Amino acid sequence: MTPRRTRDVPALVAAAREGDARSVARLISLVENGDPALPEVAAAMAPFAGRAQVVGLTGAPGVGKSTTTNELVRALRQAGDRVGVLAVDPSSPFSGGAILGDRIRMQDHTADPGVYIRSMSSRGLLGGLSAATPQAVRVLEGAGCDVVLVETVGVGQAEVEIASLADTTLVLLAPGMGDAIQAVKAGVLEIADVFVINKADRPGADATYRDIQGMLALGERAAGDWRPQVVRTVAAKGEGIDDVVAAIGKHRDWLESGDRLRERRERRAAAEISALALGTLRARMGDLREGTALPDLAARVAGGELDPYAAASELLIALGH
Repeated sequence: MTPRRTRDVPALVAAAREGDARSVARLISLVENGDPALPEVAAAMAPFAGRAQVVGLTGAPGVGKSTTTNELVRALRQAGDRVGVLAVDPSSPFSGGAILGDRIRMQDHTADPGVYIRSMSSRGLLGGLSAATPQAVRVLEGAGCDVVLVETVGVGQAEVEIASLADTTLVLLAPGMGDAIQAVKAGVLEIADVFVINKADRPGADATYRDIQGMLALGERAAGDWRPQVVRTVAAKGEGIDDVVAAIGKHRDWLESGDRLRERRERRAAAEISALALGTLRARMGDLREGTALPDLAARVAGGELDPYAAASELLIALGH
């Protein structure tokens, strides 16, 4: 019996372009699962690249990323924007599963046809994102979203991958989660285009604001460089969200005032191409592990017959490079 065809990429793309949420979901599932149809999906979505503003939200667990995202969606919808949300949740190192609970905090928008919310598992990838996130962003762009909000896992100071994906990166902080020393540590704080001090009604909010402003004053900037905005919010009450939207708009205007937006997106594309190429190489390496080439080279290196650099060169030749 001929197996029933379960997907028709052109039909799915056409339906997604018309705003069909189920088709968008199926396309993102193809992306997440590394389906053989993925190159066809990518080719179909390529003409729509760059049409959405991609905004990343990152910060430590507990600072209110999901609540802030929920309120940003509300404000953007009031402005008439069509919004996509990719919320990346951590996956268990034991079972590989994920709760995917960010949608629970965004149920206000589930009935809105102008909002698409997708929770994704990080599947063990470090850096706060899923390997499928860049292509999922492309699907949402192709589906007609004006703004795509990408909320990261929230793993801490090393969570900087979002900066290579987003046009504008928001770093969320909260009072009482660190002192002035935290404010000057390298890592996640260096990627911010906008700092959002959430839960600003708590004691210590003024001190956090001063710490960030002090850190920014120490930084060296050339004339015309962007100086990160610092905004206070109480997302649970909807306070300060309009200021965040305004700060995102200012950063967008700055990016568009020269070739900065194009340059940033070209860097994003370069990172995406590199990741896909490395993924292909890793897959071929896996094929070699099942054969004899890599074990033979390893035995020769271990026995002192060959050095690792020469072995790596032979391995690349075996890979067709």
